[in-house]
Amino acid sequence: MILVPTNTPPLRSSRSVRVGRRHSLVVLASMLMLGLLATIVSLAFAPGAASAATSSTCTVDATTGCIQGTLFTSDRKPAEGVTITAKPDSGDALTGTSNAAGKWAIPVKTAGTYTVSLDESTLPSGQYLANAATNDRKVQVSLGSQAGTLFQLSTTKGATIDNNNSGNDFSWQRFAQQLMSGIRLGLLLALAAIGLSLVYGTTGLQSFAHGEQVTLGGLLAYTFANVLGLNLILAAIITVVISAATGFAQDAFIWKPLRKKGLSLTQLMIVTIGLSIALQYAFQYFYGAATVRIQTANPKVVTIAGVTLTVQSYVAMGISILVLGGAAFFLLRTRTGRATRAVSDNPALAAASGIDVDRIIRLVWTVAAGLAGLSGVMLGLVLNGVNWQTGLQILLLIFAAVTLGGLGTAFGALVGSMIVGIIVELTNLVLPGDFKYATALFILIIILLFRPQGIFGRRERIG
Repeated sequence: MILVPTNTPPLRSSRSVRVGRRHSLVVLASMLMLGLLATIVSLAFAPGAASAATSSTCTVDATTGCIQGTLFTSDRKPAEGVTITAKPDSGDALTGTSNAAGKWAIPVKTAGTYTVSLDESTLPSGQYLANAATNDRKVQVSLGSQAGTLFQLSTTKGATIDNNNSGNDFSWQRFAQQLMSGIRLGLLLALAAIGLSLVYGTTGLQSFAHGEQVTLGGLLAYTFANVLGLNLILAAIITVVISAATGFAQDAFIWKPLRKKGLSLTQLMIVTIGLSIALQYAFQYFYGAATVRIQTANPKVVTIAGVTLTVQSYVAMGISILVLGGAAFFLLRTRTGRATRAVSDNPALAAASGIDVDRIIRLVWTVAAGLAGLSGVMLGLVLNGVNWQTGLQILLLIFAAVTLGGLGTAFGALVGSMIVGIIVELTNLVLPGDFKYATALFILIIILLFRPQGIFGRRERIG
């Protein structure tokens, strides 16, 4: 949709125009400086607080490694109070106890092979260790890294579970659980994917640094809520504002000057890769490699219609729906939103129609960074932790969602995110572990073979 101005505003003197622009620049510069100052302050407080926040679990550093895992009962509820023992080849055994979320962690100070076993006498009533013959398992641990192992529980004593044939474990209750988890993942992906799609639509640029905006949101929320002790809601609002300010700064000081110099999209994309790597190492320098928690309290779970999710998951899903609805209203019902769609459809024609394309692009970068920051906050709450590469881990899924829905289309990004999220989680019904991510990308390839422009994209003549 292209906006054609119908009413010509009265002419203003060049002096008044210059004064108005100067005033706007002063206001925007002030907001930007405040946002950057808050970011610097939060980073300064980060290192000392990381160890305090994770002291109840395990903090990875140059002298410490972690053996950890999550323990669930046979009906997929967290198993609390279960003792796990890790015994080195020589020396005393180390122990850890699962918390209310079923998570357990054992810090080790010496690298090597540990024999990890579960104390069956501490299991909840009616629960037994499946595949008990393999209770003692060898785990190789290195300092500065994490090693994990999983124990499966059953209601039948002496039960064995074939982990290589997960299809036999199918049930409609498990299907519903995975489906809801897929909807949750899709909504959180959509928050970041919509902004990335709008950036591509208005500039033609695919930003590989968009995942780091997600990471920034999670780490800032951790700093404000956990380190500085602010209310979680206030911390989330401040985080989104600062994230949006970083998007404004990126376009003002990096992307607009580079566009004015006539750099190609390939050159700009390489710049985004470099920015992504620089931000990753900056996060690791200030926050370390350990996973930090926005909320230190153990998450509570709620079961609705047989589906069990944490309270944070339900809240995150609700907020995501409200924000996505607000984004749709902005794009469809507001003058600026329609101008954004016009620039996304055809920047040259939009400029000829009187739309300030540079202002719209600046707005898109700001909104995209703010939404990505909010996505980072929600992911940090849902995953019960965030680290320096959280955004990197989901960046490929975000790209898949944007491409599947149709490059440059906001609503296509939403639909693509929901499809990718659901496929990723439902794949766990038949495939174990991280194979689910490969399946989502495989489905993406199949769809693009038959519809290269994506679901909502338009065919374009090339050449």
